[in-house]
Amino acid sequence: MELKLTFLGGAGTVTGSKFLLEYQSKRILIDCGLFQGFKELRLRNWDRLPIPPASLTAIVLTHAHLDHSGYLPLAVKNGFRGPVFCTAATKDLCGVLLPDSGHLQEQDAQFANRRGYSKHRPALPLYTEDDASRALDFLHAVPFDQAMSLPGGASLRFLRAGHILGAATVLLEWGGRTIAFSGDIGRYNDPLMPDPVTPREADYLLIESTYGDRSHERDDPEDLLAQIIGETVARGGTVIVPAFAVGRTQSLLYHIARLKAAARLPRSLPVFLDSPMAIDATNIFQRHSADQKLKQDALHALDGDVHYTRSSDDSRVLTANPVPKVIISASGMATGGRVLHHLERYAPDPRNTILFTGFQAGGTRGAAMVAGAERIKMYGAYVPVRAEIHNLSMLSAHADRDELLRWARGFAKPPKATFVIHGEPAAADTFRLKLQEELAWQCTVPGHAQQVLLA
Repeated sequence: MELKLTFLGGAGTVTGSKFLLEYQSKRILIDCGLFQGFKELRLRNWDRLPIPPASLTAIVLTHAHLDHSGYLPLAVKNGFRGPVFCTAATKDLCGVLLPDSGHLQEQDAQFANRRGYSKHRPALPLYTEDDASRALDFLHAVPFDQAMSLPGGASLRFLRAGHILGAATVLLEWGGRTIAFSGDIGRYNDPLMPDPVTPREADYLLIESTYGDRSHERDDPEDLLAQIIGETVARGGTVIVPAFAVGRTQSLLYHIARLKAAARLPRSLPVFLDSPMAIDATNIFQRHSADQKLKQDALHALDGDVHYTRSSDDSRVLTANPVPKVIISASGMATGGRVLHHLERYAPDPRNTILFTGFQAGGTRGAAMVAGAERIKMYGAYVPVRAEIHNLSMLSAHADRDELLRWARGFAKPPKATFVIHGEPAAADTFRLKLQEELAWQCTVPGHAQQVLLA
């Protein structure tokens, strides 16, 4: 009997990852992500899945980023009651990210109703913080490299993917076939995360292609951080860093701590982490010592001279503070969160710098600013952008084209078929061609909602 694979997200885009496997009336969903970026994509979050969530036998998460886990509260809200399998670190991080996602959606809806800029009367959140908290009850932690039987007869194994704490490549054996889901593949020789592990073989492979058409810059990120922060502070400005709470924030804290220790940045330079979620994620990072490379002294250095800002009142005080400083705040693509208030205050001043640290999905404020937008829309109004804009792509937690190829070469033999996913159309198709030309693999770039039978 054939397996049926349906691409419910993460096809033709870098967001909304959801891959449905069906076999003998059982259904397993690999990843359960939110669509982000362009409005056309975000509207898909409001569409009902083509199958009732209650019909799912199980859900498997590759990692905790919202484009892979953020739809889970809505699935539970709409009837899913099965187990959700993930690594221990992913479970802990979801305990932070999912309630925060619900909280921010409630805040955004309330703000839109107060300001009256939403077309909906009233504006409603996709799900609430309570919805997200209820979804956490369904998470079950599975160790890396340990086979586990799932409801419906499938066997699951997690391999380390690098990328962020707890990130995994999924190997699923079902009906006599092995399907590998790469998840988001991390970097080789990253100072914080372990190298990604390639499965030795699989009948079918779904591989991400976020950076499938380019290589990361090879510059030393600490050299650039020292230069950009130093020059901004010297002219009396502030550096605003929209950073992903999980992964990128910890990497930034690590590099800034090293720069201060080496006197390449002033020890007295105020550095603020203005994101309760990023603070909690950093604490989780420090607890999961087996899932990352840092030794205890380096882990403690992440707290260094960093000022944690938890309350909204303290965040507002920070926004008004004229002292040159560094503010690290979520979200990484400036799609929401406290960083928007900082951008509203600091983006119009040319003394300041907005520093991005990785991929900016199309349709996000981050992508617009990196592309040179002279104004961005926030809270129903346009804000001029006169601050310097930088993007340190070498800090990305995603493998680039060459690293993706290195990962793929780890297979002992080619999969029967490879599906290139989780990339913008140009990146996915470029990487498809690369795999075909250099490895002679049979590859396709699937479309959204496309169904494939796996013989």
